[in-house]
Amino acid sequence: MAYEDAVTISDTYAKGAAHQVQIYLENYYSATKDLSNTFKVYKEIEETDRRKVISQIMIESLSSNNDFLAVWSTWEPNSIDKLDDQYKNKKGSSILGNYGHLYYKNNGGIVLDESIESNAVSVYSGDYYQLPKKTGNTVILEPYYYSYTKNNYEEVLETSIVSPIIDDNKFVGVIGIDIKLSQFQEIINNIKPFENSIAFLVSNGGSYVANPSPEFIGKRIQDLFPEEDSEQGVTKHIKEGKYLSYSVVGLDGSMYYTAYAPIKIGSTGTPWAVGIAVPIDQVMSKANRNFKVSIGVGILGLLILSLVIYIISNNITNPILKITQYLKNIAKGSIDTNMFVQIKSGDEIEEMGNALNKSLTGLIEKTEFAQDIGNGNYETDIELLSEEDLLGQSLIDMRNKLKAAQKEELIRKHEDEKRTWTNEGLALFGDVLRQSHDNIKELAFNIVINLIEYLKANQGGLFLKNNDEKNHIYFELLATYAFDRKKYNEKIVELGEGLVGSCAIEKQTIYLTDVPSDYIKITSGLGGANPKCVLIVPLKIEEEVFGVIEIASFNTFADHEIEFVEKIGESIASTLSSVKVSQHTSHLLERTQQQAEEMAAQEEEMRQNMEELQATQEEAARKSAEMEGFIKALDSTSFVAEYDLNGKIIFVNDSYLNLFGIAREEVIGTNHSDNINFTEAQEKKYKEFWNDLKGGIVKKEKTRVNIKNRNYLFMESYSPIYNEEGQVFKVLKIANDISEYIEK
Repeated sequence: MAYEDAVTISDTYAKGAAHQVQIYLENYYSATKDLSNTFKVYKEIEETDRRKVISQIMIESLSSNNDFLAVWSTWEPNSIDKLDDQYKNKKGSSILGNYGHLYYKNNGGIVLDESIESNAVSVYSGDYYQLPKKTGNTVILEPYYYSYTKNNYEEVLETSIVSPIIDDNKFVGVIGIDIKLSQFQEIINNIKPFENSIAFLVSNGGSYVANPSPEFIGKRIQDLFPEEDSEQGVTKHIKEGKYLSYSVVGLDGSMYYTAYAPIKIGSTGTPWAVGIAVPIDQVMSKANRNFKVSIGVGILGLLILSLVIYIISNNITNPILKITQYLKNIAKGSIDTNMFVQIKSGDEIEEMGNALNKSLTGLIEKTEFAQDIGNGNYETDIELLSEEDLLGQSLIDMRNKLKAAQKEELIRKHEDEKRTWTNEGLALFGDVLRQSHDNIKELAFNIVINLIEYLKANQGGLFLKNNDEKNHIYFELLATYAFDRKKYNEKIVELGEGLVGSCAIEKQTIYLTDVPSDYIKITSGLGGANPKCVLIVPLKIEEEVFGVIEIASFNTFADHEIEFVEKIGESIASTLSSVKVSQHTSHLLERTQQQAEEMAAQEEEMRQNMEELQATQEEAARKSAEMEGFIKALDSTSFVAEYDLNGKIIFVNDSYLNLFGIAREEVIGTNHSDNINFTEAQEKKYKEFWNDLKGGIVKKEKTRVNIKNRNYLFMESYSPIYNEEGQVFKVLKIANDISEYIEK
């Protein structure tokens, strides 16, 4: 466990440090990419100012970033501008004259590198230029020592992050940022998961960037530790960006756990790594010491525990054996009041005895409780031993469920009785509705009397909708049973009149249990009395009301009785509607026979009219053929166009299109005055011209037009066209070429 914890801690420290270094390098990577994207706008700058503006951007970027040592940029020949010849062998350029500024920090200021590359081949030969050009990606170079002042004692270990400048998918140059690598030494020094552990930062090529031993910095792993690099593939794992861990013998002869955590830098494809080496013997020494102490303490504890067990075992064995015997009897189902025990030891044994006594008491009470339930006494009850008394709670739940089942059984029987009553009623009224289809009043009376008797009500009436007159729709009292006729003197109810009329409009059942004293009375030979309730149900099919049935009773109606009346209401409505339609059809049949004779006489008259119509159609066809020939002749000899009243072209014939050599879509919607520049007088005359046309005056004009370098003279006739109301709605222009006649 100690070794695994050390490995976990070491891996965590290595990954954490790698993430911290990655944040720095990612920021530098993003800054380089941002500068590359910024330089893409160089074409928007005046050509003579481009070098100056880009130089200023580089200076500001270097000034605002404390971690930058230098910012530099190298461009392809004649890419940033076409002025390379003017800058040959000048500061910030080269023998080629291309843009190649390098700004670095020196004594608190920013200085332009004044060196001029005099070898044309060397201008673009370095990896700093060729790698981003070939890959098209931002790259981070291997660490190197460099001095901007060319003084060897001022050399520092640094790296460069270089990004290509791409314009319209064309490589035009690179932008680079130089980073001082000594800043990462502090991060590496803080990685101390264990005493004497070692951390280090390694580049993609295996060079030490930061290391507690200064003599290792800038040197490669494969040169310092060739066997370890070959056996473990250290440099290979770093280049591939893979995590690596292994154990190895260190320079001091101790075994070390070593791990490398990759640092992926943007899309460079050249990851770095943070490594950590932890001395295993030092980590395990404390764990080994604790292990030996634990063994000694454990052995001593076992001896003491054995002695204590021997002393107390004799004090608890006898009571436990007695309690065990009683528990065996309980397990067999044997329960007796003689099984209670009396133990006063004041310890857990006494608690066990008391618990046994309490369990026996509970079992005896539960047995009696179960016997009462078995005898059908669901009102019996028991007291639970505790909230965890599952057996007692289960018995109570069983009693409650049996009690609920008994209640549900009574409810089910009652529901079955109601369903049986409803089904029998539906069958009864199925027979009633199949009778007396030739007499609607007799059918209505049978419906009312059977419904009153089946509901055990006292009186009722059925109202049928009368819509013979479309402007006067009312409900007619068609049949009654034991009804007080004084309530309906005229036997009709208008829509919205009283409760019956309201029921017809609202299409909803009305159920009154508080009946007004003057609404209706149920009478007999000995007198009369107000009913206890009144039920008014609409007889409807798909929300169309065909009638209303009203029932009064001394007894209130149950919900299932009201639902029954509503349900058969649809069947009654359907049957009454069918009977009414049947009677109406018979009446119509008689009228149809009478009308058939009248139509026979009219048919002869219609035949004569058809002969006259046929002659008229033949004459119209002849005139239509003449008109079609006239239109074809006009299309072949003239140039025809139609305009709306605003001068927009809405139609042109093929001759017009062929003359001008244009498509129909190009001319439709254009205006008569398009491409014409008027003087003030001409514009006034042009408006009068169109006002005359709108007023129905025919206009004629001679127009000269040059089409395809040929002059034409047209005689144009503008004729107003009238619609059915006698109003001008468009203008027809017919133009004829009279150029040849004029020339002759």
